[in-house]
Amino acid sequence: MSLDDSTTVDRRTFLTAATALGMSSLAGCSSISPAEDGKTSPLDEQRARELAEQFAPTLYFDAHEKWFPTDPRVYETEQDGEPIVDGFDAFDGYTDRAKESDSPPDPTVFYHGVGYEESPLAVIQFWYYSTFDQFTTNFHWHDWEVLHVFVDTDTGEPQLYVASSHSGTVPNNEFLDPAPGRIPRILSELGSHSSALSVNDVADRFQRFSLEDTFADITNSSIEGLEDIINIPIAYGLPRDEGSRLPYVVPELDGEPIYEHDRLPSIEPEDLIAEELTIRSFADLTSPPGDLPGRATGTVFQYEESDRDDAVAYDLVPTSEVEHITDFTGPQLSFEFAIPDFAEDMLASHITTAGVPWEQARYDDPAEDITEPNHRSTLADRYDAISQPPSINTVIAGITETVTSEDAPDGEGLTTQDLGVESVALLESEPEALPTFRGVAVARDVPSGDHRLTVNGPGVEPHSESVRVDEEASGPTTAGVEGEIPLVAREHSMKLEIDPEGADSELNAMAIEDDFAGRIYDAPLLDRDGVYLHQGGAYTTEVRDTDDELGAYRVNPTGQGRVRLSEPRTGKASLATYLADVATETSAAVAALAEEDGETDSEPGGGAENAIQGLARALEAVGEAAQRAADQARAGDRGRADESLRTVQERLGRVQTRLVEASDQLPADLENANERRLEQLNRRADQARESSKV
Repeated sequence: MSLDDSTTVDRRTFLTAATALGMSSLAGCSSISPAEDGKTSPLDEQRARELAEQFAPTLYFDAHEKWFPTDPRVYETEQDGEPIVDGFDAFDGYTDRAKESDSPPDPTVFYHGVGYEESPLAVIQFWYYSTFDQFTTNFHWHDWEVLHVFVDTDTGEPQLYVASSHSGTVPNNEFLDPAPGRIPRILSELGSHSSALSVNDVADRFQRFSLEDTFADITNSSIEGLEDIINIPIAYGLPRDEGSRLPYVVPELDGEPIYEHDRLPSIEPEDLIAEELTIRSFADLTSPPGDLPGRATGTVFQYEESDRDDAVAYDLVPTSEVEHITDFTGPQLSFEFAIPDFAEDMLASHITTAGVPWEQARYDDPAEDITEPNHRSTLADRYDAISQPPSINTVIAGITETVTSEDAPDGEGLTTQDLGVESVALLESEPEALPTFRGVAVARDVPSGDHRLTVNGPGVEPHSESVRVDEEASGPTTAGVEGEIPLVAREHSMKLEIDPEGADSELNAMAIEDDFAGRIYDAPLLDRDGVYLHQGGAYTTEVRDTDDELGAYRVNPTGQGRVRLSEPRTGKASLATYLADVATETSAAVAALAEEDGETDSEPGGGAENAIQGLARALEAVGEAAQRAADQARAGDRGRADESLRTVQERLGRVQTRLVEASDQLPADLENANERRLEQLNRRADQARESSKV
């Protein structure tokens, strides 16, 4: 199928299939731990109330927030004789009431207390409900978030705060051994209500690192497996408060913006997240946005006994008063998530609703929500009721952006830099999109086996690759090349397609190197691989087959929107052809420089060959010998092909000498390019001679 024949997967078709496969998932953080903890029982009503009042959190909301913690009973109806809360009724009703009021309607936080049997460890949970969730791509009717406060009832001291993040595969924000007497503070993420912790003196700011005399707002361990960012604590945090740009996307229902639905008469575009933070879709942009505002504190919620004049006082209500509600309903919402195959399929993903908290495992065993192994291990050492952490598979990657390199000739080399805008990752085996934090994608509790990871971002092309997770691995699985996945802005992109079905052997892997950025893609082959590259690069595409034989192809995409390798080959002929292509390309670039400078074959004193001309001729000779080797390999003459390849290697030695002689006369960028290509030629020449396949 050609690119022009591409089709898209109908949203409704996908959603129907997803439902049949059980792919919808709960919002908020679900259990990641299969460990068996001690049994719990509800705390005495009076004791639960005392702890709830003692640790009742203060919640800080973004100035653009639309949906504050409220009481869902206001929107309760019946369905088949059961009490439920319908998403249309709650979303539309809350919006309508908020427009008529100067303050958020029915501000409420619910609490639930449990104690671990035969242990002094108790947990008071604070559950807060919002009628709608609009995040960058995950959005849903209803939203239940939770803060767990683990308390030692013998001493009265808090042991651990756990604030819910986006899902069970995203690390929660946790703080071990908070100071007694300081109530927890929650920084609620705009739209999603994912909860960051604040335990420092600056109450409405998230602090990931210890600074001067202050400590970090989380005690999660640092990332392992990514050398450049190993000291970043692995917790989602609050990106817009940490200087990251985070665009929001308009939710769709049946392919149309949600505010156009006839069951939402009160909803207008301005009732969603503010326009200056919102894009219609990732594909609407040709480059990442650069003008998104950061986070600013708006409304503050405090328990009603607070003495803060500007805070909204919330009611503190036991969850037992809402446990009769059997469901929080709503049709599936969707967003488009591009997958870079030959045909650009659009995967419609979603979260339906937030589910019912009191039917979740973490409701009775809050330790299910501890995502930091060191925290669980510490509590297990203190209390027999908590089990030691299980082994959890984690996939991580740092997301960057490819841009042209100043050290390379124009259009012939790249480098990578921070993307500067948060992106979204999706493991197709777990079809719930995960937001990055500080440019890091982390998926926890990933089943062992093969997975397809796709990363999307606003204004950039999607990136997909196969990731193999081994449960015997000693650390996390890194996606990309050494944990880095470089994306490319749509305005500078081209698409490289490779069809394994057209190969002369069974291919199982592909790698791509740029002359300057180095290896930027290296992954097992998917059925029909499509990879987006920057048009300003000069690439080597490497393929590997199941016999561990290599093939290589030169790709110079300047001005092209697509390059297809329809019949990829491995062995001597492929590698020798690559040598000929690169040597001829480099010789032409050097010869063109000589012509521009008006140089002749001889220097003024007579006789001595000009250094630049000598370099061009040496490269041309390499190309001629490499082409002979390719022709001989294709003819099946292994012996003569190897002889020609030995000649290639001898002539590459002369190229090195000529390059040194011409270094003073070559522009720095061309000299850099020649050095990198010479290294590539030597490496591929070795591979060609070692290849047992002609």
